[in-house]
Amino acid sequence: MIYRLLFIILVVFFTNLPEVNSQANLLNARVPQDVGRLSDDQKKASTQDPLSYGFVDDRDILWSKTVWERIDVDERINFPYYYPTDTLNLGPDRRSLFHILKNNLRSGNIKEVYDDDYFQIKLTYREILDKLVSIDTLDAGFEQLNAGEALDPQYVNRRNITAREIRQYRVKGTWYFNKRQGELKYRLLGLAPVAPDVYTLDKPEAEQDLVELFWIWFPDARISLNTSTVFNTRNSSQPITYDHMLNSRRFNSIIYKEENVYEDRLINEYIFEDALQQLLESERIKSVIRDFEQDMWNN
Repeated sequence: MIYRLLFIILVVFFTNLPEVNSQANLLNARVPQDVGRLSDDQKKASTQDPLSYGFVDDRDILWSKTVWERIDVDERINFPYYYPTDTLNLGPDRRSLFHILKNNLRSGNIKEVYDDDYFQIKLTYREILDKLVSIDTLDAGFEQLNAGEALDPQYVNRRNITAREIRQYRVKGTWYFNKRQGELKYRLLGLAPVAPDVYTLDKPEAEQDLVELFWIWFPDARISLNTSTVFNTRNSSQPITYDHMLNSRRFNSIIYKEENVYEDRLINEYIFEDALQQLLESERIKSVIRDFEQDMWNN
Protein backbone atom coordinates (compact mmCIF):
# COMPACT_ATOMS: atom_id res chain seq x y z
CA MET A 1 0.00 0.00 0.00
CA ILE A 2 2.85 2.37 0.89
CA TYR A 3 4.66 1.68 -2.41
CA ARG A 4 1.45 2.26 -4.37
CA LEU A 5 0.90 5.59 -2.64
CA LEU A 6 4.49 6.61 -3.31
CA PHE A 7 4.12 5.71 -6.99
CA ILE A 8 0.96 7.83 -7.29
CA ILE A 9 2.72 10.81 -5.67
CA LEU A 10 5.67 10.54 -8.07
CA VAL A 11 3.39 10.31 -11.11
CA VAL A 12 1.43 13.38 -10.02
CA PHE A 13 4.64 15.29 -9.33
CA PHE A 14 6.29 14.60 -12.68
CA THR A 15 3.15 15.13 -14.74
CA ASN A 16 2.68 18.58 -13.20
CA LEU A 17 6.19 19.88 -13.75
CA PRO A 18 6.02 23.34 -15.37
CA GLU A 19 8.87 22.66 -17.81
CA VAL A 20 8.35 23.21 -21.50
CA ASN A 21 7.73 19.98 -23.37
CA SER A 22 10.36 19.41 -26.05
CA GLN A 23 7.53 18.38 -28.39
CA ALA A 24 4.86 20.77 -27.11
CA ASN A 25 1.43 20.35 -28.69
CA LEU A 26 2.73 17.36 -30.68
CA LEU A 27 -0.39 15.22 -30.15
CA ASN A 28 -2.81 18.08 -30.83
CA ALA A 29 -1.11 19.55 -33.91
CA ARG A 30 -3.33 19.86 -36.97
CA VAL A 31 -0.39 20.80 -39.21
CA PRO A 32 3.39 20.43 -38.59
CA GLN A 33 3.66 24.16 -37.90
CA ASP A 34 1.50 23.71 -34.78
CA VAL A 35 4.15 21.56 -33.09
CA GLY A 36 5.84 23.60 -30.38
CA ARG A 37 3.15 26.29 -30.41
CA LEU A 38 2.13 26.93 -26.81
CA SER A 39 -1.16 28.23 -25.50
CA ASP A 40 -1.22 31.30 -23.25
CA ASP A 41 -1.57 29.11 -20.16
CA GLN A 42 1.37 26.97 -21.22
CA LYS A 43 3.50 30.06 -21.80
CA LYS A 44 2.73 31.33 -18.31
CA ALA A 45 3.62 27.96 -16.81
CA SER A 46 6.87 27.67 -18.75
CA THR A 47 8.28 31.15 -18.07
CA GLN A 48 9.70 30.37 -14.65
CA ASP A 49 12.76 31.97 -13.12
CA PRO A 50 15.67 29.82 -12.02
CA LEU A 51 15.62 28.57 -8.46
CA SER A 52 17.09 31.28 -6.27
CA TYR A 53 20.32 30.50 -4.44
CA GLY A 54 19.35 32.39 -1.34
CA PHE A 55 21.51 34.66 0.77
CA VAL A 56 24.60 33.18 2.45
CA ASP A 57 26.13 35.26 5.23
CA ASP A 58 29.92 35.28 5.29
CA ARG A 59 29.76 34.43 9.01
CA ASP A 60 28.01 31.17 8.16
CA ILE A 61 30.87 29.93 5.96
CA LEU A 62 33.09 27.80 8.17
CA TRP A 63 35.38 26.59 5.36
CA SER A 64 35.67 27.05 1.60
CA LYS A 65 37.87 26.09 -1.36
CA THR A 66 37.71 27.36 -4.92
CA VAL A 67 38.58 24.91 -7.70
CA TRP A 68 38.74 24.97 -11.48
CA GLU A 69 37.51 21.90 -13.39
CA ARG A 70 37.71 20.63 -16.97
CA ILE A 71 34.67 19.00 -18.61
CA ASP A 72 35.70 16.98 -21.68
CA VAL A 73 32.79 16.83 -24.10
CA ASP A 74 34.06 13.63 -25.72
CA GLU A 75 33.01 11.68 -22.61
CA ARG A 76 29.63 10.04 -22.98
CA ILE A 77 28.22 11.49 -19.78
CA ASN A 78 29.07 14.99 -21.04
CA PHE A 79 27.47 14.55 -24.49
CA PRO A 80 24.38 16.65 -23.56
CA TYR A 81 26.62 19.73 -23.42
CA TYR A 82 28.10 19.09 -26.86
CA TYR A 83 25.22 17.83 -29.02
CA PRO A 84 23.50 18.69 -31.24
CA THR A 85 26.15 20.25 -33.47
CA ASP A 86 23.92 20.14 -36.56
CA THR A 87 20.49 21.63 -35.87
CA LEU A 88 19.18 21.89 -39.42
CA ASN A 89 16.38 19.36 -38.99
CA LEU A 90 15.87 19.42 -35.22
CA GLY A 91 13.75 22.53 -34.78
CA PRO A 92 14.40 25.47 -32.45
CA ASP A 93 14.18 23.63 -29.11
CA ARG A 94 17.30 21.46 -29.25
CA ARG A 95 20.58 23.35 -29.13
CA SER A 96 24.04 22.70 -27.73
CA LEU A 97 25.33 24.68 -24.77
CA PHE A 98 27.71 26.71 -26.95
CA HIS A 99 24.87 27.60 -29.33
CA ILE A 100 22.77 28.83 -26.39
CA LEU A 101 25.63 30.90 -24.98
CA LYS A 102 26.47 32.47 -28.32
CA ASN A 103 22.85 33.37 -29.11
CA ASN A 104 22.34 35.01 -25.72
CA LEU A 105 25.61 36.90 -26.01
CA ARG A 106 24.50 38.26 -29.38
CA SER A 107 21.08 39.27 -28.06
CA GLY A 108 22.58 40.90 -24.96
CA ASN A 109 20.88 38.60 -22.46
CA ILE A 110 24.29 37.64 -21.06
CA LYS A 111 26.36 40.73 -20.28
CA GLU A 112 28.97 39.63 -17.76
CA VAL A 113 31.62 38.15 -20.09
CA TYR A 114 35.32 38.30 -19.33
CA ASP A 115 38.66 37.37 -20.83
CA ASP A 116 40.05 35.75 -17.66
CA ASP A 117 38.87 33.37 -14.97
CA TYR A 118 39.21 36.06 -12.28
CA PHE A 119 36.63 38.22 -14.07
CA GLN A 120 38.72 41.37 -14.34
CA ILE A 121 38.96 42.07 -18.10
CA LYS A 122 35.47 42.50 -19.53
CA LEU A 123 34.78 41.68 -23.18
CA THR A 124 32.41 43.24 -25.68
CA TYR A 125 30.53 41.11 -28.20
CA ARG A 126 32.80 42.40 -30.97
CA GLU A 127 35.87 41.23 -29.04
CA ILE A 128 34.24 37.82 -28.56
CA LEU A 129 33.62 37.52 -32.30
CA ASP A 130 37.29 38.28 -32.96
CA LYS A 131 38.11 35.09 -31.06
CA LEU A 132 35.58 33.05 -33.02
CA VAL A 133 36.34 34.18 -36.56
CA SER A 134 39.52 34.25 -38.64
CA ILE A 135 39.84 35.88 -42.07
CA ASP A 136 42.94 35.08 -44.11
CA THR A 137 43.69 36.54 -47.52
CA LEU A 138 45.33 34.17 -50.00
CA ASP A 139 48.37 35.13 -52.09
CA ALA A 140 46.16 35.68 -55.14
CA GLY A 141 44.12 38.12 -53.09
CA PHE A 142 47.20 40.11 -52.10
CA GLU A 143 48.17 40.30 -55.75
CA GLN A 144 44.77 41.82 -56.52
CA LEU A 145 45.13 44.34 -53.72
CA ASN A 146 48.66 45.28 -54.80
CA ALA A 147 47.40 45.81 -58.34
CA GLY A 148 44.74 48.19 -57.04
CA GLU A 149 41.90 45.79 -57.86
CA ALA A 150 38.90 44.86 -55.71
CA LEU A 151 39.45 41.75 -53.61
CA ASP A 152 37.65 38.71 -55.00
CA PRO A 153 35.78 36.83 -52.17
CA GLN A 154 37.08 33.50 -53.47
CA TYR A 155 40.57 34.55 -52.36
CA VAL A 156 39.47 35.05 -48.75
CA ASN A 157 39.58 32.09 -46.38
CA ARG A 158 37.07 32.56 -43.54
CA ARG A 159 36.87 30.16 -40.60
CA ASN A 160 34.43 30.15 -37.68
CA ILE A 161 34.37 28.47 -34.29
CA THR A 162 31.05 26.62 -34.08
CA ALA A 163 29.59 24.11 -31.64
CA ARG A 164 31.33 21.34 -33.58
CA GLU A 165 34.79 22.69 -32.65
CA ILE A 166 34.18 22.83 -28.89
CA ARG A 167 36.45 20.38 -27.04
CA GLN A 168 35.93 21.25 -23.38
CA TYR A 169 34.10 23.41 -20.91
CA ARG A 170 35.90 24.78 -17.90
CA VAL A 171 34.07 25.74 -14.75
CA LYS A 172 35.11 27.65 -11.69
CA GLY A 173 33.27 27.13 -8.45
CA THR A 174 33.54 27.24 -4.69
CA TRP A 175 32.88 24.43 -2.24
CA TYR A 176 31.88 25.75 1.17
CA PHE A 177 30.64 24.37 4.47
CA ASN A 178 27.60 26.20 5.79
CA LYS A 179 27.75 25.86 9.56
CA ARG A 180 24.19 27.13 9.99
CA GLN A 181 22.80 24.34 7.80
CA GLY A 182 25.56 21.89 8.68
CA GLU A 183 26.31 20.76 5.13
CA LEU A 184 28.82 21.07 2.32
CA LYS A 185 27.58 22.96 -0.75
CA TYR A 186 28.84 24.02 -4.15
CA ARG A 187 28.37 27.35 -5.92
CA LEU A 188 29.19 27.58 -9.62
CA LEU A 189 30.82 30.92 -10.44
CA GLY A 190 32.19 30.80 -13.97
CA LEU A 191 31.83 28.90 -17.24
CA ALA A 192 34.16 28.92 -20.26
CA PRO A 193 33.96 27.07 -23.59
CA VAL A 194 37.29 25.75 -24.88
CA ALA A 195 38.13 25.21 -28.56
CA PRO A 196 41.18 25.20 -30.82
CA ASP A 197 42.57 28.61 -31.64
CA VAL A 198 40.67 29.76 -34.72
CA TYR A 199 43.95 30.29 -36.60
CA THR A 200 44.99 26.64 -36.00
CA LEU A 201 41.80 24.98 -37.24
CA ASP A 202 43.43 23.90 -40.51
CA LYS A 203 46.24 22.12 -38.68
CA PRO A 204 46.11 18.44 -37.56
CA GLU A 205 44.32 17.99 -34.25
CA ALA A 206 47.57 17.17 -32.42
CA GLU A 207 49.00 20.57 -33.42
CA GLN A 208 45.97 22.65 -32.51
CA ASP A 209 46.21 24.96 -29.49
CA LEU A 210 43.23 24.81 -27.13
CA VAL A 211 42.20 28.20 -25.76
CA GLU A 212 39.48 29.50 -23.46
CA LEU A 213 37.21 31.54 -25.70
CA PHE A 214 35.69 33.62 -22.89
CA TRP A 215 34.57 33.34 -19.28
CA ILE A 216 30.94 33.93 -18.34
CA TRP A 217 29.95 34.95 -14.83
CA PHE A 218 27.50 32.10 -14.27
CA PRO A 219 24.89 33.87 -12.06
CA ASP A 220 24.35 36.37 -14.89
CA ALA A 221 23.64 33.54 -17.36
CA ARG A 222 21.22 31.54 -15.21
CA ILE A 223 18.02 33.04 -16.64
CA SER A 224 19.14 32.34 -20.21
CA LEU A 225 20.24 28.80 -19.37
CA ASN A 226 17.03 28.12 -17.47
CA THR A 227 14.94 28.78 -20.59
CA SER A 228 17.05 26.37 -22.68
CA THR A 229 16.54 22.64 -22.35
CA VAL A 230 18.76 19.60 -22.68
CA PHE A 231 17.56 16.44 -24.40
CA ASN A 232 16.54 13.84 -21.80
CA THR A 233 17.59 10.40 -23.08
CA ARG A 234 15.34 8.63 -20.59
CA ASN A 235 12.18 10.64 -21.18
CA SER A 236 11.99 13.11 -24.07
CA SER A 237 8.73 14.58 -22.72
CA GLN A 238 10.55 15.96 -19.67
CA PRO A 239 13.62 17.93 -20.79
CA ILE A 240 16.09 19.37 -18.29
CA THR A 241 17.37 22.93 -18.34
CA TYR A 242 21.06 23.74 -18.65
CA ASP A 243 20.82 25.70 -15.41
CA HIS A 244 19.57 22.59 -13.61
CA MET A 245 22.20 20.37 -15.22
CA LEU A 246 25.12 22.58 -14.23
CA ASN A 247 23.94 23.48 -10.73
CA SER A 248 23.28 19.83 -9.92
CA ARG A 249 26.76 18.95 -11.32
CA ARG A 250 25.46 16.40 -13.80
CA PHE A 251 28.79 16.07 -15.56
CA ASN A 252 32.13 14.34 -15.16
CA SER A 253 35.10 16.63 -14.59
CA ILE A 254 38.76 16.75 -13.62
CA ILE A 255 40.19 19.41 -11.32
CA TYR A 256 43.07 21.17 -13.05
CA LYS A 257 43.63 23.99 -10.54
CA GLU A 258 42.83 24.92 -6.97
CA GLU A 259 43.39 28.13 -5.07
CA ASN A 260 46.74 27.92 -3.32
CA VAL A 261 49.58 30.00 -1.94
CA TYR A 262 51.62 29.47 -5.12
CA GLU A 263 49.59 32.04 -7.09
CA ASP A 264 46.89 29.44 -7.86
CA ARG A 265 49.29 27.45 -10.03
CA LEU A 266 47.96 24.69 -12.30
CA ILE A 267 48.42 21.05 -11.42
CA ASN A 268 50.49 20.49 -14.55
CA GLU A 269 52.85 23.26 -13.42
CA TYR A 270 54.09 21.22 -10.46
CA ILE A 271 53.51 17.72 -11.85
CA PHE A 272 55.24 17.65 -15.22
CA GLU A 273 54.41 15.36 -18.15
CA ASP A 274 52.78 12.66 -16.06
CA ALA A 275 49.08 12.36 -16.86
CA LEU A 276 48.50 9.61 -14.30
CA GLN A 277 50.00 11.58 -11.41
CA GLN A 278 48.07 14.67 -12.49
CA LEU A 279 44.85 12.66 -12.40
CA LEU A 280 45.74 11.27 -8.96
CA GLU A 281 46.41 14.80 -7.73
CA SER A 282 42.98 15.85 -8.99
CA GLU A 283 41.42 12.95 -7.09
CA ARG A 284 43.38 13.91 -3.97
CA ILE A 285 41.93 17.42 -4.07
CA LYS A 286 38.44 15.95 -4.49
CA SER A 287 39.03 13.72 -1.48
CA VAL A 288 40.09 16.70 0.67
CA ILE A 289 36.84 18.46 -0.20
CA ARG A 290 34.68 15.37 0.23
CA ASP A 291 36.29 14.31 3.51
CA PHE A 292 35.89 17.72 5.15
CA GLU A 293 32.16 17.22 5.64
CA GLN A 294 32.67 13.67 6.91
CA ASP A 295 35.31 14.82 9.38
CA MET A 296 32.97 17.47 10.77
CA TRP A 297 30.69 14.74 12.10
CA ASN A 298 33.45 12.36 13.19
CA ASN A 299 35.25 14.81 15.49
